[in-house]
Amino acid sequence: MKGRRHGQTDMNSERLSGDRLSCYIQSVFDDRGREALDLARQAILEEEKRLESEKARDALHYFMNSYWNDTTRPALLSIACEALGGDPKTTVQIGTALILIGGAVDIHDDIIDRSRTKLGRTTVYGKYGMEMALLVGDAILLKGFTLLQKAYRDVQPEVLDTIYGLIKDSFYELGEAEALEIDVRGEKTLEIDEYLAIVKKKAADFEAYMRVGAALANASEDETEALGKYGRKLGMLIILGDDNSDMLDPSELINRIEKEVLPLPVLHALEEPDLKRKLTPILLKKKISKKDAETILDMIYNAGIFDIVGNTLKSLISEGKLLLANLKNRKLLSLILESTYPE
Repeated sequence: MKGRRHGQTDMNSERLSGDRLSCYIQSVFDDRGREALDLARQAILEEEKRLESEKARDALHYFMNSYWNDTTRPALLSIACEALGGDPKTTVQIGTALILIGGAVDIHDDIIDRSRTKLGRTTVYGKYGMEMALLVGDAILLKGFTLLQKAYRDVQPEVLDTIYGLIKDSFYELGEAEALEIDVRGEKTLEIDEYLAIVKKKAADFEAYMRVGAALANASEDETEALGKYGRKLGMLIILGDDNSDMLDPSELINRIEKEVLPLPVLHALEEPDLKRKLTPILLKKKISKKDAETILDMIYNAGIFDIVGNTLKSLISEGKLLLANLKNRKLLSLILESTYPE
């Protein structure tokens, strides 16, 4: 991506598919979100220097420099703003704040879910314990909102008010989603529609990112609405993609079974009488072993359940593309959807 200006989509991307498409989109995110990530890390480094607690300094530094490589949020802001005719440079300060706010939410989610590892990496909760994770999450959250408030220098007051409102509303919806998840945690008879309704609420932040980008571009009401709904579909795709990924990692799958909500492929499998009969004794064990997790994956894979989940993802991609139909600069946004379930 070096040497390519923001907004220039590689024409070869039209022929990309599968893993190549995923890698291409990740390179776009890295390119578009790197400046905001560097600014976020610098902001936290300044706070680190003021701390007397070595453990707190280490925890902050670990999260921001070894764990949290979030270029997705600022990149989506940039891409959304530019797609509607805005200047992507105006999104950098807001994107920096959202990196920190999103990171704080992630830390708090790990505490609630008791996730010691994620995607093969040790979380702040897993490395430093609950108390320190809570303090680090709170500190990062406060810094994020402080940076958001300072964005008034680059953003018109009425636009910043809109952005505050969007972030506030998404926070409330994310909190409600987390509460609903807690209510059904460990539930083996959860209806798929009920789970997807929770997933839709959990995607509130992605809708907010798209609407923030639209606000910075001074987009029309129709454009803002379309892009916001697109963001909700994209968020659902990313969450459900994580469900598939969790199935492939025994430690993640064990954590989902014992401490969180069952991933979508397992819920689909439990709707099949024969699979339900075989899976239930394993799922009801007090302690799930790595071998148990591998057995669950084998049964679900061999039964073609991933194809059923894939159909759900394909439908979301198609719905997302329809929402982009009236946007002139939709190519990159469309590719981002496709990259969530590359074929």
